[in-house]
Amino acid sequence: MSETDRILRPAEPSRLVVFWQRYRRNRAALLGLVLFAVVLAMAATAGLIEPVDPLRRAGAPLTWPFQNWQTPLGTDQLGRDILAGLFHGARISLLIGVVATLISVGIGVLIGALAGYFGGWLDDLLMRITEAFQTIPNFVLLLTLVAILGSSIENIILAIGIVSWTAPARLVRAEFMSLRQREFVDAARNLGLSDAAIIFREILPNALPPVIVFASVIMALAILLESALAFLGLGDPNYASWGNMIGQGRNVLRTAWYCAMIPGIAILLTVLSFSLLGEGLNEALNPRQKKT
Repeated sequence: MSETDRILRPAEPSRLVVFWQRYRRNRAALLGLVLFAVVLAMAATAGLIEPVDPLRRAGAPLTWPFQNWQTPLGTDQLGRDILAGLFHGARISLLIGVVATLISVGIGVLIGALAGYFGGWLDDLLMRITEAFQTIPNFVLLLTLVAILGSSIENIILAIGIVSWTAPARLVRAEFMSLRQREFVDAARNLGLSDAAIIFREILPNALPPVIVFASVIMALAILLESALAFLGLGDPNYASWGNMIGQGRNVLRTAWYCAMIPGIAILLTVLSFSLLGEGLNEALNPRQKKT
């Protein structure tokens, strides 16, 4: 190719541009992105809605929505502003989803990488441990951990991360088993790289795309698990979370159903956004896996 052709040849789009072009083809994924942006905006502006304390009394108890402009979405049985709880609950839900996902993915990546790379007796041992965790239903194990550790928000996040690592571990193990015999891994071994360098610098970056996609599922699951705990009265009462709002709203479900329905819709839309985001990420990161 001549120098003139190189100059006239249009520049290839960056990876980020290609990723966005693939992602935006899925309209459902764009909807998920919009919903996720709304939740992020709610979390970022929560201090403007209620700068003092979302758990303080803001008006008369059980004020229905759109009856008082100071509490447009009404108040619960304790007179707390539902709109303020909705915005501050977005912060708690995102915090739980992100941190619990990081914990579960971190544990899963470490165990799956070791099992898939080394194989042999280490693989058998780690997979037996994984199967032992999988024999216990996630929510039952979560209840046990919360009963042991306590129901503070930190312990709830840690417990959710601990009960959610098995699926990422199996996913990473499968990716490592398919990648460890590739040419670039053999080349790294011939160059004298250590096993740790090969695992974390060579193989792991190539194994991460499906893990990133699955992380959206874990985030949605983490929010649902916290909501289920709060519904049973095992949430942290010191924080305004959507799960706590639903758990407290069940006591007045027949007379003031909006107390539980409004945060329930927020959870539904947030979980839906993560699901649609995961679908879009899967199509963007794995363009060959198209629906037939």
